[in-house]
Order: sequence, then structure tokens, then C-alpha cells
Amino acid sequence: MIGQSHFYGQVSDFSHIDFKKADSIALSLSSERLTNLPELSLKLTEHLDTDVERFRAIYRWVCDNIANDYSLYLKNSRKRQRYKDDSLKFKAWNTKFRQIIFKNLLKRERTICTGYAYLVKTLSDLANIDCEIVQGYGRVSTTHIDKLNLPNHSWNAVKLNDKWYLCDPTWASGIPNPETNRFKFAYNNGFFLTNPKLFAVNHFPVDSTWWLLNDTIPTFDQFLSAPVIYGNAYKHLEFVDQPRQMHHDIKKHQSLDLTTTVKANLNKEDLYLLVDNGIEPKKVNLSSINIEGKQLKFSHTFDKIGFYDVHLYIKNDLIATYTVDVAQN
Repeated sequence: MIGQSHFYGQVSDFSHIDFKKADSIALSLSSERLTNLPELSLKLTEHLDTDVERFRAIYRWVCDNIANDYSLYLKNSRKRQRYKDDSLKFKAWNTKFRQIIFKNLLKRERTICTGYAYLVKTLSDLANIDCEIVQGYGRVSTTHIDKLNLPNHSWNAVKLNDKWYLCDPTWASGIPNPETNRFKFAYNNGFFLTNPKLFAVNHFPVDSTWWLLNDTIPTFDQFLSAPVIYGNAYKHLEFVDQPRQMHHDIKKHQSLDLTTTVKANLNKEDLYLLVDNGIEPKKVNLSSINIEGKQLKFSHTFDKIGFYDVHLYIKNDLIATYTVDVAQN
């Protein structure tokens, strides 16, 4: 059962925990297969002292050893769109697809988000860790917003020390290339026990229980209109303060004002914008930055009319994208 709102946490709750032992155990078991899940769960957890370390070993093993099958994801998306207005065919396809998912997972160690979330939950359950699968909508840079009319993503919520935490093993595991469909393992620790406020920018759970927010819950329209944030945002940011929407209509000589809260202190030279008018992208170093602890406030003024993509970078990592339509005064 979900508790009161103050029982929702994030990874900073465990700043006193060193996850090196859990990570090294997960790494040492990279040759393990999925033929005996109880045995795998035991091997991952039996030499660790706390539930958060045990969960970390499970989560890290899944992220480092299960490949994202992007072709399978695309096939499922096409079928679900085709059958979305025919409830019988839609249900039949979902039943058939579940069998495909688990066959791929067990025999080829390849899957999509449903398989990742299932495996994290199953291994956690076997270790007596309370873990749930969360169904919902996920937004990435390649998501077609106008076609996002069906749930398309799954992730996990886990209960540790009487608090609930969010994580996304699919997006943490690596990066599928949308052009070649080839997958590259590249673990992103930012999706482990993530701040729910940042998680909410590109995750929309079907069951509102799993927002885990103390703040006002976004509407679906607000979710669709939010900025595009990338995996690197989870490395650097606690959350995106302002603006909360991707697109902005402004007048010439007005500015786009941005506020973010970062995980670690940054220098001014660590941040820049890439402002692209569709012809010639321009790198803009942000000299006028107001830094208040870990909160950064900065802006960019537009002196010419036009339509711009504005990309935020931190330490050369692409963090977020906004669009700006600048009109005459």
C-alpha cells in the first residue's frame, strides 16, 4: 500500500550508502543466465546488508545484461495503433505479445520496457523487496506527440525503508539507435531512485498513485507540452524548475528565461545554449547566470524574428530542448 505523501523519496536519501559492493556483485555475475531466477536473485543479494543495496544489485544486473529490442518495440507500437479501435483484436494482440516478450527475454536476453520492469520486479520479489510495475506514457525526443494516445512505457516503483522510489531500468540500460535499431549498453545512474519531480517531466503513470509527488499532479496536456529532456538530464539535474512547457511565443528583444536545479555545483562555463534557426546553429555561452546554491537562473534574448530550437547543454551533455517563435513587436 502507498503511504502518505512524505513517504516518497529519492536517491539522496541513501547518500550514506556506497553502492560499489552491490555494483561489483552485479558485474561479477554478468555470465549468469535467466534459467533460474530464484538462484540469480539469491546470488545478487545474499552478501549485501541492506534492502537498498540488494535492490541496487538486482537493478544494475538487469540494466547491464538485458538488451533493449527496439525493433520489437516498434512492432508492438504499430500493432497497438492498428488495433486500438477493435477491443477484441487489441486484447488478442496483447496476449500474444506477452508471450513474445517473455520468449525473447528468457532465450535471447532482449526485451522492451515491459520485460525490464517485469524482471526487476520478479527478482526483487524473490529477495522479499516490495516492487511494482508502473504502466504509463513515456516521452523521448523521437516520440510523436500527436500519436501518443496509448500507454507506451513501463517502469518500476520500489519500497525501501517505508518509502516509495521510482526507477526506469529500460532507459537506464543504454541507447537504441532509432536509425539502425542497434542497441548500445550505456548505464545511466540518473534513472535509479530518481527525484519524482524530474521523473514526471517525461513519465506519466496511468495510475495516479505512482506520481509520488507532493506537488500538483500534471494534466496529460501539460505532460505533452513539457520540454523534451534527454537521458543526460538525469545525470545532472534534480528537476526542471522553469519553464514547464516546451514551446514559447515571444516578441523580438524578449527573452527565454530558464531555471534548473542541479545535483552538483557547476561553474558558469559548464553551461551553454545551442540556438538553431534551421540554417546556422549558434553556440551561446551564458555569462549572465545567477547561481543560488544548486539553482541556476539564466536567460537568452532574441534580437531577430524567426523560429528557433533552443538546446541546453551542461558539460557538453545535451539536457533539454525548447522551441521559440519570435515575432515582431
